[in-house]
This record gives sequence, structure tokens and C-alpha cells, in this order.
Amino acid sequence: MRILLWHVHGSWTDSFIRGSHEYLLPALAEGGAWGLGRAGRDWPASVQDIALNALDADSVDAVVLQRPEELAEVARALGRRPGVDLPAVYLEHNTPKGSIPNTVHPLAGQEAIPLVHVTHFNDLFWDSGSARTVVIEHGIPDPGYLYTGELPEQAVVVNEPVRRGRVTGTDLLSRFAAAAPLQVFGMGGEGLPEATGLPSSTLKVRGDLPSAELHRDMARCRLYVHPLRWTSLGLALLEAMHLGMPVVALASTEAARAVPPEAGAISTSVDELVRCAELLIKDPEEARRRGQVARQVALERYGLGAFLKAWDTLLNELPAVRSRAGQSRAGRTRTGQVLIPARERNSQ
Repeated sequence: MRILLWHVHGSWTDSFIRGSHEYLLPALAEGGAWGLGRAGRDWPASVQDIALNALDADSVDAVVLQRPEELAEVARALGRRPGVDLPAVYLEHNTPKGSIPNTVHPLAGQEAIPLVHVTHFNDLFWDSGSARTVVIEHGIPDPGYLYTGELPEQAVVVNEPVRRGRVTGTDLLSRFAAAAPLQVFGMGGEGLPEATGLPSSTLKVRGDLPSAELHRDMARCRLYVHPLRWTSLGLALLEAMHLGMPVVALASTEAARAVPPEAGAISTSVDELVRCAELLIKDPEEARRRGQVARQVALERYGLGAFLKAWDTLLNELPAVRSRAGQSRAGRTRTGQVLIPARERNSQ
């Protein structure tokens, strides 16, 4: 199939495009939320940057929507209406905001487009109305067992911790720092020392690193801390488990289902979590043992194969899907399809 989707959530997209389809990503020379394209990522050749307004509408087999505004944008650019004359699904990455648990999803009340939630928690808490809902849990490429735990420090991955504050548990970092120094990875960490009052000897702001470097440096830390109060399910948590790290996590949202106690610790009591962090810092062998449990759970429940199989099943169930599996790639017409020149992609 040839699937249209915007590059909205980098880590999720990195898993989705590992399937057996062709993936069309709208790209603009200036990039941005509506034209990020491949964004220089080392993705397979089946992932193509395309100019949406010049795309041959009949060459698209299905669209994966991720923002309400995309419904109108696809109809405008392609002249095909998602869920009417273009097979479509809507993927919801996020937990609801506002009056919880009474927040009505933007696609509630319609039945033509399946609403895919990435966690059972999301499916439970969104009011999805009469929309057909499906849960397809996260699956990520296995980075391998990289854990060394050589540093008696705690790794945290969170984006924009200063702006998001209590949502990401930024106010809890000083309590975890009582157990051991913290290494905080992710975008928007500038100003975190001032926001937490922690000195550089206790808090190291590492920034947004390439995946391979991030995984290597995370795995050198003794344990992973997941302090987020309100998030769908941080993929960094699953990455840490895949790496073989023991994890200490707030028992909120989907983490309560994803993390067994044997993989580290999970609780709504921060004091309990800090005590466990102290134990793991002092006992490297116990940390390694719990990390091995975390990796086993991650491979069994959040592996890439099951994720891609679930998506294939859903996509093949969509009405009027025009599978191109039997067509020759060499004979396929590309009329009207415009790929972004390499010089423009490289300038993004």
C-alpha cells in the first residue's frame, strides 16, 4: 500500500515506517509542522518526501491522520475526502486534556474513520462517542541489550521539562536527586537547573541527542527514572526497558500497565520510588537483575513485529483499499507525483 502521513511524532513514525508499505511524507523546503518530511533521518527508501499539492491523488491507498486539521487539508490537496472516498484511520497519540474523563475526542460521533489509540489508558479516558476504537500498542525497534549501569546516576528523558512543569514531573526531580545525580536528556532542557534549583554536580542537562548516542549514554546510568504525571506512554521508557535498564516510574496513565514491579519499581508514592532508586544505586547486581526483567517484558509486549502486524491487519480491513501489491514497481506510473529534490531536503 501507499500510505500518506505527516511526520508528527518522530519516535512513533520511526516504528511505523519499518513495515512493508510505501510511506508518503509531506515535505516543505522550510520544514515545520506541515512539512517535516524525513527530516534527515536514516529511514528506508520506502519512505518518500513528497510535495502534497502535486501528489497524484489516485496514487494514495490510505491516509493515517494524526491531527483534526488534516481532514480538511487532505480533502483540499487531493480532492478525496478521508473516510468517504479515501480510506483513512485517525491515530491519537495523546492523553485527553481538559475535563477528564469527560473530554470528547474530535472524531467522536463519526463511524467512517477508525480511531486508533496507542494505549488502553487513552481508549479508556477519551470519550470517543460512536467512533470505532482500536488499541494498537507501541512497538519499537530493539536497540539491543546495551546496559552497563557503570555510572551511579539516574537517566531521565523528557522534552520541554521547564515549559511543561508538573505534567512531566519536573518538580519531582529534586526529590529523586536525593538518591543520586540525574542526567536529563531531551529537547528544551535549557533553564532546568534554575527551575529545579539543582547544582551542576547533581543535574546534568544533556540535550537532544541522536538515538544511538542517547541509548549508549542512557545505558551507562544505573537506572531510568520516569517522573511524568500525565502522558500517553513515553517511548523513552520503553526504550530504557529494551536497553536492559531497571526503571523507576510513577504509576500513572499507561505506565501502571507497562511496568511490572519486578522491572524496578512503580508507585504513586514518590518516597517509595526514591527508596528503590537508592537501593539500585547501592546494589549494581540487583539493578542488573531488574533491568533484565524489564528487557524481557519490553521484547514480549512492545516489540516491533507485533506492532507492524496489528497495523497491517487494520489497514487491510479498511473499505475500498486498493492494494498495489500485485503491481510491478517498474511499470507503475508516477505521473503527478513530485519528490522533493535532494538539495531542498538537505537544506531543511
